[in-house]
Amino acid sequence: MSHINLNNQAPGILGLMAYKPTTAMALNQLAETILRGPSPLTQGERELIAGVVSYLNECQFCHRSHAAVADYCLDKPKGYCKSVAENIEGSDVSEKMKSLLQIASKVQKSGLNVSKNEIDLAIQSGAAEEEIHDTVIIAAAFCMFNRYVDGLGTFAPPENDIHYEKTAERLGNHGYLTAKPK
Repeated sequence: MSHINLNNQAPGILGLMAYKPTTAMALNQLAETILRGPSPLTQGERELIAGVVSYLNECQFCHRSHAAVADYCLDKPKGYCKSVAENIEGSDVSEKMKSLLQIASKVQKSGLNVSKNEIDLAIQSGAAEEEIHDTVIIAAAFCMFNRYVDGLGTFAPPENDIHYEKTAERLGNHGYLTAKPK
């Protein structure tokens, strides 16, 4: 149950988007741009960043949704993104991706926590400046998305994995501009 009457039963951000379609259009355009627009990072890598940041923010709906999309796009088994989020350094992602996820985890706490050292490590690991840029904007945006969902109390995510699997396939194949709030 959300903190305000949304006049719908849709979970998480979907309920908020159905409540205020003009906000939904802007947020979906932002998601489409940062997660699917031109970038040297793959869609799966960007969804992984979104899923990890949402996990760190304890936003269950966003974490489960974007983790499912990351797993789908990266062609990994269910739970892969969560395992990366739980242990970035011990995960099997590339050193470059580990360094980018470390930057994302710093942004998740505060943008001021990102130091030249983290940036230098990412560059030494093979990250291009555009990949660092895209990591920071994804992490910052998902802090906003997560706080939007949890700040209005729409944190009653579906427990059924089928919802997340369908979401992963739809978003992975068709993107955010075709996503219709239910």
